[in-house]
Amino acid sequence: MVVRRRQSIPDQTVRSSELTPEKEEELSLAAPKLGLVLSILAMFLVPFFYFLFVRYRMEIEIHLRLSILVCVAISLCGFVASALLIPVAARYLLRRNLFGHDLNKRGTPQGATKVPEALGIVTGIVFLVVAVSVQLAVSFLQYNLTADSDWLVEYNAALACICFMILLGFVDDVLDVPWSVKLVLPLFAALPLVMAYAGHTSIIIPKHLVPFVGQSVLDLGWIYKVYMIMLVVFCTNSINIHAGINGLEVGQTVVISVAILIFNLIQMGASTDPDYKKAHVFSIYIMLPLLTASLGLLAFNWYPSSIFVGDTYTYFAGMAMAVVGILGHFSETLLFFFLPQVLNFLYSCPQLFGIVPCPRHRLPRFDPQTGLLIGTSDMNLVNLFLRLFGQCTEKSLCIRLLIFQACISFTLLICLKIWLMSAKMHPT
Repeated sequence: MVVRRRQSIPDQTVRSSELTPEKEEELSLAAPKLGLVLSILAMFLVPFFYFLFVRYRMEIEIHLRLSILVCVAISLCGFVASALLIPVAARYLLRRNLFGHDLNKRGTPQGATKVPEALGIVTGIVFLVVAVSVQLAVSFLQYNLTADSDWLVEYNAALACICFMILLGFVDDVLDVPWSVKLVLPLFAALPLVMAYAGHTSIIIPKHLVPFVGQSVLDLGWIYKVYMIMLVVFCTNSINIHAGINGLEVGQTVVISVAILIFNLIQMGASTDPDYKKAHVFSIYIMLPLLTASLGLLAFNWYPSSIFVGDTYTYFAGMAMAVVGILGHFSETLLFFFLPQVLNFLYSCPQLFGIVPCPRHRLPRFDPQTGLLIGTSDMNLVNLFLRLFGQCTEKSLCIRLLIFQACISFTLLICLKIWLMSAKMHPT
């Protein structure tokens, strides 16, 4: 979490030609935690390739596997580009006085350090370049996104929504938009998504509720599109709300992205419907660039963070996951992956809606003597974990929250796999 410190006088801006050795040292970033992010990447790629080439080698067609491989290769280039460009962009942002101070390190030398802010803009731009490159490569190889493909329209609509959200997020980082306005911004960004959506607007009624509803499938019509917009608003703001410690915003995005990608392969392996498989390939085309670009950002944002991601990243990441859930036709499942964010939102509602006084930064209290965070009475999961499990370091708290996120996501995947195996053994 940051406190913004900006100056509006142009003469006070640090120019590259005016940099002294002391200022050069001030603008340098700590070495990225490449060992950590490469370990995470390897831990993801092993099960991903296992499902793609071993477990579902017969169920997933060869042309789909090749298109996914192309996406993996281009996405890895995005990881490299993100890691290389962040230090460059950080220097420019710091020169323009777009920086903050880490409130969870007040009273220490790290708390007085200027930390470049809004580095999510780099990840967002890299993501867009990689996603467009994937589209061009797959179209050139005549896989899925050909000129006459219906998926091409939805893919472009998804990129338009994400691009719009990156712009609005960066505007928020620069202008510090009021919270009430932040809730409205995703409504406009979701318009291309709603216009391009050509999927179903019905829901399947659970069997034990069919006698009360009178039918097994209920068509919601325009109500479903209202639900789509509400989902976009929730996803784009939920990551922004569940934040405040180094690495949490990017970390939760990485965990959810990995869970969605594994879920896509499981669903592709369990289905024989070509259109259903293409829906999940579409999701992979979006989520792989998001994952790799986010890992490049996490290398600098993990504790102790040398950059802040800003609202640009939280909005863009939330929008990316919302569009794949909607256009990939698993929006209901997506909410299960977002269960910690749902719990955090529900727990935070009294403060968010003014029922209980809400401070600007709902952060834990930092004790500079012990280096530990102490939970406050603010109503969010960050403080709740500290009150339930005791005070701890910022890094330990982030790891606890991410383990909680991962346990929920992968418990859902295990339950899904068990259900699919049971359905094969006992077909109806």
